Amino acid sequence: MLHLTLQSSLLSPSMHFAVDIQQEEGYSPVEHPQEEHIPVKEATSEIMQGTLDLMVLKTLEGLGPLHGYGIARRIEQVSEGVLSLNQGTIYPALLRLQQKGWIKAEWGSSENNRRAKYYSLTRTGRKQLATETEDWERISAIIARMLKSA
Repeated sequence: MLHLTLQSSLLSPSMHFAVDIQQEEGYSPVEHPQEEHIPVKEATSEIMQGTLDLMVLKTLEGLGPLHGYGIARRIEQVSEGVLSLNQGTIYPALLRLQQKGWIKAEWGSSENNRRAKYYSLTRTGRKQLATETEDWERISAIIARMLKSA
């Protein structure tokens, strides 16, 4: 399950929207037998995971090795509080990135002398970050053009 809390600047600062995205195999709210379809929840989850992966990789590139809590707080800081990542979101993302070989983890001591796992980019992760960044820039440019033309 992916859980992000989004804060809208149009509402009062204390109001948050929680978005829970669960992947359910074969889920589709509307059946279109003549079309090939991707389940709505699965497609949304993949987009959100890809975006979170990009943010984690970029954070590690800029700040170097960090523990999960530090990564989550940095993403919240850069988003100016719009994104709020909990443990159920950040740690599955870190595990997924480790399994892909894009980041590695080593045990160390945190600022308050507690044992913590520190994550850092691998060489493969740096290459993936470059690819993901190019893809994101290309897609966001397309979306910007679409919004201007509408």
